[in-house]
Amino acid sequence: MSVRQLQVANDSVQDRLVLRIATEGNEEIRIFLTRRFLREIWPHLSRALLEQLDAPPPFAAHGEAGGEAASFEPAFREDNPRYPLGSKPLLASEATFEKTGDDLLRVSFREARERSFSLNLNPELLQALCAMLRAAAEQAHWDLALDYDMPAPPHHATGKPLLH
Repeated sequence: MSVRQLQVANDSVQDRLVLRIATEGNEEIRIFLTRRFLREIWPHLSRALLEQLDAPPPFAAHGEAGGEAASFEPAFREDNPRYPLGSKPLLASEATFEKTGDDLLRVSFREARERSFSLNLNPELLQALCAMLRAAAEQAHWDLALDYDMPAPPHHATGKPLLH
């Protein structure tokens, strides 16, 4: 599966973030992320990003460069996609992180005993995802400290699930 676009948006009615992943094969995966879930997975994402880049992202110190909100163009395309997991977003309650070859990080999202989805992130996609998550959490007024220099999370071996 080749990722064409990523989008993270705030769903204020559900009080969740919606991660949308569009593929080159015109499929779309939707994943709900709760505040608590994002708080739990953020240290793992930021640590993986720092390891992949070997340095803090250029906008890590004080939000995005220039103090302006991040802008990711072009707009998310709506081409009557197919929904292999259904049109209802997967409600992520577990995540696993696994380093694979070629500087990829595989993040697997799973519902409790239900659907699951794995996303392979190269350094550029991981950086974009982290920036989008930070911007959407700020827009949702979740008051989360999503810093890139977070202390190491409690010991979880790579590939072990993080329960929500």
